[in-house]
Amino acid sequence: MIQRTLHCRNLCIAFVCSLFLTIGCLHAQGSAGSGSTIEPRYLIDLPTAGIIPHGNIALDMEFYQEDGILSTLSIGAFNRLVFGISFGGSHIIGTEKPLWNSTPGFAARLRVIEETIVLPAIALGFDSQGKGAYIDQLSRYTVKSLGFYAVASKNYKVMGFLSLHGGINYSLERADGNESPNFFVGAEKTLGPFISCFGEYNLGSNDNNGDALGRGRGYANLGFRISVGKGFSLGMNLKDIIQNQQEISIGNRTLMLEYVQAM
Repeated sequence: MIQRTLHCRNLCIAFVCSLFLTIGCLHAQGSAGSGSTIEPRYLIDLPTAGIIPHGNIALDMEFYQEDGILSTLSIGAFNRLVFGISFGGSHIIGTEKPLWNSTPGFAARLRVIEETIVLPAIALGFDSQGKGAYIDQLSRYTVKSLGFYAVASKNYKVMGFLSLHGGINYSLERADGNESPNFFVGAEKTLGPFISCFGEYNLGSNDNNGDALGRGRGYANLGFRISVGKGFSLGMNLKDIIQNQQEISIGNRTLMLEYVQAM
């Protein structure tokens, strides 16, 4: 336990140091903020109506508790349609035997309405990839996968950009006895041309009874993302800050990498 704590601390220190070194080398190639040509496809765990352009690919990596790593590859198959596949597991880093997720995750997203001055962008999608470790006894991830969802996104020019998002989802992870639909909201605010801050709230109405892990408070997450070049972003997240799950004390600290590029 002590070795794992020291290992996680060293990873966080290295990540923070790399951020400061990168900030000193930034130049105007791209941005997670107002100058970005890449739409955010996710806030932290929750989706937006954003998609990657046709002919582009995206590689996302998340580093989470218990030395876990989740990798996702997405492809802009058509102008409004994106497909993705993901896989990961716990104890990937370190000396313990890796615990891989039981199956790969699959995702698809179709933007059915483009954003206008009046209307938000609207997307329909499916995502079978949950967050955190997979729990075999409950046939679910620590945070349930989205399953089928619909999401709306609207952007406003307010001291940079402010983006608001909201949606509904129905997870297929129902072995805990909770089959309720779920609702979520979130926002992104740019801070200059290179940094964006994110906040989201997952109502958790599908994770609050039976053998659920949640305690009925929902999941509140915060994070930030910084662009370090065209199509490449680094981020840090603090998840479940209102301690919906009992084992969370301060918050689940995770790191993320995102790279988007034309094929």
